[in-house]
Amino acid sequence: MELVVLGGSAAGGNTGAGCAGFLIRSKRSSIVLDLGPGTLLELRKHADFRTLDAVVISHLHIDHMLDLLALRYALMYNPIKPKGRIPLWMAPGGREMLDRIATALELHQTEGHFFEAAFDVHDFDPDDSLTIGDMTIKFAPTVHYIPCWASRISFDGMPDDLIYTADMGPTSNLDDFVRGASVLVAESTLPSPAPLPTTERGHQTAREAAELATKANTKLLVLTHMWEEYGFDAYVEDARSAFSGQIELARPGLKVTWPLVAQ
Repeated sequence: MELVVLGGSAAGGNTGAGCAGFLIRSKRSSIVLDLGPGTLLELRKHADFRTLDAVVISHLHIDHMLDLLALRYALMYNPIKPKGRIPLWMAPGGREMLDRIATALELHQTEGHFFEAAFDVHDFDPDDSLTIGDMTIKFAPTVHYIPCWASRISFDGMPDDLIYTADMGPTSNLDDFVRGASVLVAESTLPSPAPLPTTERGHQTAREAAELATKANTKLLVLTHMWEEYGFDAYVEDARSAFSGQIELARPGLKVTWPLVAQ
């Protein structure tokens, strides 16, 4: 099993690093969780985008999905064509949002549905699991500024689950959802102390991410959704105050494999 970071920046992107995006590979399958701006460039370093088994989008903020536009063009116009459409699982309301984007930008309307020409588009059901090859994804709602879902990925025959929190405030109540996972990829946008009370936030600090990792008894915490202006060392120091396990920063190209070894 392998996790490859495609980008770990907060909303605006950092120097040389795209926003949210993660490649997950198992023995038989490869998926991408979120595809924010700047992540397709990194994806091409590590995988053939034509052969992805699915793309899954956690919520409908642009920093988590903008490169779907770039991927659509790559799939449609690259000299080497994919064998078929790539399954695209959007957060609820996502398919309708893609329709509005294509209409607003007047994107190739004579070619038919802009996104469905390249993707097999569906909204996932957060109350149900999603099976993609030998991976199973379960969802849990988070507290954010729009509806957003964390993902728990399990792999056939493997004890090591992976959690991706997507965007979340500290009142998201994911303790049971994350418990026992081996890898936790957790947003850690804000500096400590946070500028707003916990009940008014749709983002959390690195310390709060670390507290969640401790409750989960996870082996590895990957901090993501960061601003370089706050200082990457400060994120690690903040997380270290509440978690004694392995901590990594979600920088483009970071790889985590099972058994867990960060590269």
